[in-house]
Amino acid sequence: MPFDSIPKVIHWWVSPKLPYVHIYITPEKRPKDLTQKFRVYLRKWLIHPLKRRIAKYYLILLRRFNNIKVIAITGSAGKTTTKEMLVSILKQKGKVVASYKNIDPVYNIPMTILKCRPTTMFLVLEFGVEFPGEMEFYHWLVQPDIGVVTNIYPTHIQFFRSIQGVAKEKVNLVKHLPKSGFAILNKENIRLFVKKTKAKVVWFGKGCEIKADNLVLIKNMRTIFTLVIKKEKIVIQLPIIGEQFINNALAAASAAYVLGVDISTIKKGLESYELPEHRMNIVKLETGALLVDDSYNNNPEAAKKALHTFKQIAGSRKMVVVFGDMLELGKREEDYHRQLGEYISSLDVNQLIGVGSLSKLTVKSASRRLGKDNVFWVQKEDEVDVILKKFLKSGVAVLVKGSRSIGLDKLISRLF
Repeated sequence: MPFDSIPKVIHWWVSPKLPYVHIYITPEKRPKDLTQKFRVYLRKWLIHPLKRRIAKYYLILLRRFNNIKVIAITGSAGKTTTKEMLVSILKQKGKVVASYKNIDPVYNIPMTILKCRPTTMFLVLEFGVEFPGEMEFYHWLVQPDIGVVTNIYPTHIQFFRSIQGVAKEKVNLVKHLPKSGFAILNKENIRLFVKKTKAKVVWFGKGCEIKADNLVLIKNMRTIFTLVIKKEKIVIQLPIIGEQFINNALAAASAAYVLGVDISTIKKGLESYELPEHRMNIVKLETGALLVDDSYNNNPEAAKKALHTFKQIAGSRKMVVVFGDMLELGKREEDYHRQLGEYISSLDVNQLIGVGSLSKLTVKSASRRLGKDNVFWVQKEDEVDVILKKFLKSGVAVLVKGSRSIGLDKLISRLF
């Protein structure tokens, strides 16, 4: 059944605005077993549509009776980190409910709304998009008071075709905000968004009223900087290493600030936030090797930032990088993987292990400078162990950079 032949009444029921890809199962993905097929369509066409409508009207009731504030976060990278930082701040002011981890937002958002109680003060949601039209669906389901856009990078280009397509989809977050709402925007990356919103705009980043000064990237396994909010200043010690996480902290601080949270409480929240799994987590292995686990997600900009930070973490140690494919990059996927190979080799990495079909290009590109004896390639993550094992010793730092779809998080679990 092609998309355009799906009856409109089914599309309306499953959810208006929801992209067809979430309604129709293509033949190659359709279960062969009749019982399994029935279960899949029962969930897609009955259970989930009911949950969405119940969640939608339940939230309307909550807003009417207890004035719950809804904060939505989108961006190409840093959504989950920003969400966790913001939750850590807001839970000091009242009850917070936030998106579950590792679940498609199409299903995650209704589930999260239904976790709210009459005492819930803040609802923090990730508005991650993979296909065109998803942001419109999210706004049908819930209308945020505050919209946070962390950044715009080349992600999911297979479906959005270009970085401009990514921006066009994400701009819909702030486009639908009310006049009484706030758009929290990264001035370094997304200036065009300001023309698309009726809401009050709060910028964060260099040259803004909310910014970071006096940066010290690594000290006692923390990232230290001075948070500036208008005329107030306070030193923050983030329990995570990497300059890329400072903008996440600024985004969270900005959202908290417009909600009336004072700078001392923001500091306390940022410094006590708990790191999500597989995001620049640093562990010393029994072998003496230092492991940097960044295996949750992978895209060109995030990879460069992780590699830059890794070099600083490694210091005088020898550097080994395990690099997994970056997916859904469309026509430029090969170019991006070759460019990452050049970037990795420019950092004077000692060994590189590529994982996945596209990473073969990364390895080939890096080999020109690193030498063929120092680069390795495997098709699957379970082939990495035998190569990596001989490098796991004192004086060595290992970065595992990839995504759950490649399975490098499974490699991490085997290293402990």
